[in-house]
Amino acid sequence: MTVSINMKKSKAVCVFSGGLDSILAIKLMQEQGVEVIALHFLSPFFGNKQKIQKKAQKLGVPIKIIDFSKEYIKLLRGPKHGFGKAANPCIDCHALMLKKAKKYARKIRADFLVTGEVLGERPFSQNKKALTIIEKEAGVAGILLRPLSAKLLPITIVEKKGLVNRSKLLAISGRRRIE
Repeated sequence: MTVSINMKKSKAVCVFSGGLDSILAIKLMQEQGVEVIALHFLSPFFGNKQKIQKKAQKLGVPIKIIDFSKEYIKLLRGPKHGFGKAANPCIDCHALMLKKAKKYARKIRADFLVTGEVLGERPFSQNKKALTIIEKEAGVAGILLRPLSAKLLPITIVEKKGLVNRSKLLAISGRRRIE
């Protein structure tokens, strides 16, 4: 096998909660040689700047933190797709974060987006229908990679272009972490 000397290393923006799933998503990308930039969102209801910065530092990734409190509160007044179990606008919130992530990725010339979403982990927002709605609402279909459940989802442009190796992605579903 020959490797091109001019081969460009791919770059991804990972929507980073700091939880196990987003940490694993970053690790999977790092194992494939992808340069990862973590992107964390703050609101009055979630996010801790200091903890997130420490977690990103441990992973060896730069982090960008965006306070989207005003947009999130506005979204709470009437989410297009309703509320999840705990009165949280899951689908609309994820779409908003991914829209902002797409804008940031363009700014830094990243090739694609990554999340730690797991198919079936959250019944309202992480089923196949909801994941498709989120992609469409955010305008990220094909450039969003969900590496923890990738083998259970349609192949993305990211995989077709060879920016990541699909065989090294996972097929996790549900709340339990069993592949």
